[in-house]
Amino acid sequence: MKYLYALFIFIFTCQISTAQLFTKEKVKNNASMDKKTISWGYYFGLNNFDFKFDYNTNKGDIFSEPGLGFNVGLAGDVRINDYINIRLEPGLVITTRNLTYPIDFFEGVDEVSRNDLFREVRSTYVYLPLLFKFSTKRFNNFKPFVMGGISTALNLSSNQDNPDDNSSGEFRTKKGVNFYELGVGIDFYLYWFKFTPSIRGVFALNDELIRDKDPDSPWTSNITSMKTRGVFINFTFR
Repeated sequence: MKYLYALFIFIFTCQISTAQLFTKEKVKNNASMDKKTISWGYYFGLNNFDFKFDYNTNKGDIFSEPGLGFNVGLAGDVRINDYINIRLEPGLVITTRNLTYPIDFFEGVDEVSRNDLFREVRSTYVYLPLLFKFSTKRFNNFKPFVMGGISTALNLSSNQDNPDDNSSGEFRTKKGVNFYELGVGIDFYLYWFKFTPSIRGVFALNDELIRDKDPDSPWTSNITSMKTRGVFINFTFR
């Protein structure tokens, strides 16, 4: 699976602290930190996005090469109880994906250049997720958790309203995207602050492709849906 390396990075990041699992109980750092009803912090991290395509007919697959992007934003936390929190993480997500079309998509087209087979899709999302965080009991100075929820994003790089389409070299995507998300992480309670590495998958719910004006366009006519999927690795400080 193409996202496995992201999981390996996350495990490596956490490895320096896993020795606590096998130690006796220690003095707790920031013992009252989780008692606050509302708290704020910030995060930054990396992302790896591509597209999942569904097709009308089998003419081969569009190869979606993911690019490494970055995330930055605020992390708001509302405490429900010792084990459940609601998280709001408004931020900015920047990523790039490169698409390579199979030549079969251009069957019947007289002249096909290398540029016709390639499209670069740049995305800059204003990103707003609403997540539920379910934690275990705190042990020493760490607390694992799982999380899941929904998010919405506004793609500032969208050219949805551009009158030009792929016949002029413009690959168009929609401005609004909705996602569902699932992830895991660990809260590490350090002396001055809480450090939280996490990894989660994001999966678009809606089709993002804007079709070309030509109903027989080789770039869009055979695509039933095009949806973002990807991985976030975030590092949160609060």
